[in-house]
Amino acid sequence: MRYTASYVPVMHRRKVRKKSARPCGGQGSSKLKSGKDDQGRAERAEKRARMKAHLDRQAAGVLPDDDDGHLIFKKNDTLHGRWELREELGEGTFGRVVKAYDKQREKMRAVKIVRNVHKYRDAAYLEIKVLTKLKQLDPNGVHKIIQLVEHFDYHGHCCLVFKLYGLSVFDFQRKYNYRPYHLEDTRHIMYQICYAVKFLHDNKLTHTDLKPENVLFVCDDCYTEKVGNVTYHRPKNTNVRLIDLGSATFNNEHHSAIISTRHYRAPEVILDLGWWQPCDTWSLGCILYELHRGATLFRTHSNREHLAMMERVCGNIPLRMIRKTRTRYFHNDVLDVTGTDESFIRETCANLVRKIEDSDTEERELFELMHSMMQFEPAARISMGDALQSPFFARLPESKKIPGLHPPNPTRRPGIMDPLHRGSRGRTVDLTGEDEAD
Repeated sequence: MRYTASYVPVMHRRKVRKKSARPCGGQGSSKLKSGKDDQGRAERAEKRARMKAHLDRQAAGVLPDDDDGHLIFKKNDTLHGRWELREELGEGTFGRVVKAYDKQREKMRAVKIVRNVHKYRDAAYLEIKVLTKLKQLDPNGVHKIIQLVEHFDYHGHCCLVFKLYGLSVFDFQRKYNYRPYHLEDTRHIMYQICYAVKFLHDNKLTHTDLKPENVLFVCDDCYTEKVGNVTYHRPKNTNVRLIDLGSATFNNEHHSAIISTRHYRAPEVILDLGWWQPCDTWSLGCILYELHRGATLFRTHSNREHLAMMERVCGNIPLRMIRKTRTRYFHNDVLDVTGTDESFIRETCANLVRKIEDSDTEERELFELMHSMMQFEPAARISMGDALQSPFFARLPESKKIPGLHPPNPTRRPGIMDPLHRGSRGRTVDLTGEDEAD
């Protein structure tokens, strides 16, 4: 199993204003020197305390920590005489995920061992709170979200125990050189993710970090299938689980300014306009493209270039959003692309409406769903309830559909390319006010 490196909420980076030293000597320079001496003494004291704690743990037979607060272990080391550690499955800023044998219940598990650092420990307790609430709401785990088996503390390390699953949909794709998934596999995987996210949204939660790394297959078995000249590596079982609720946020909780992994971040987050549940929907559109094409849609690490790519794919950013943002990416209500690689953007990003026009029926349904997920205006994005009723998912075999989720004769929403659904400049008209509640 592979877990992502982003199990914890993104923390605010506090901007510390540097105090300038006075241009002359005297009292100012002596204070500056005194401050540096104090800082040096504090660092030396902290180092001595870490060394003492390390020796005390060794004397007590407790596994040691490294300087960053990660637990140091070797194969077959045991936590509390019960959890026999076998191998590391993944590492991130939060800590490490380890394959472990539960000697009490004789089962193999995945144990997330959080770093012995105050902020990561606090974040882990918040994740436990969310997972516990979701388990109360869905005790049988039918909504495709990973369930917490139990949790415990080990000398400053918060440890979360989960069932052992397979590769993430990202790692599966990477294993086979980023080949696209077969369309039917993409359809079933995305259907389950939308179902899981609908459950979160219905219960006033926003995931905030949806990406292929945070979706796990239940097992790793696969087979190959050749279609024409294309060879697909297909999972034998396309059932998945959504993971990483570490940064999930309830509607009434504080909303951090920056959320999501860069490539899946919604425009309203980049523009600092505030965010709510539709930011998840944007991320789903990016994931859908990645599964279908085997490549990240927005390959950039720059906000300005990211926005330029979004405009290339989805059309112009609405004037309302441009005039409301406090960021400095626009000049005279137009995105300023100074410093961006425009040729790279043209080569890597294609207009989504043109993709729809140039596609066959089944692929067109996929791109229509993606288009409805990636509207610039958050309120115009499709709800998860409507997404699950889309023509793209209607082609799923009945055996793979969620029982009771689909009415016998659903009313078809206008397609993206239907005349009544398009504005005067080919833009999508916001129909959200006409939709019934889920």
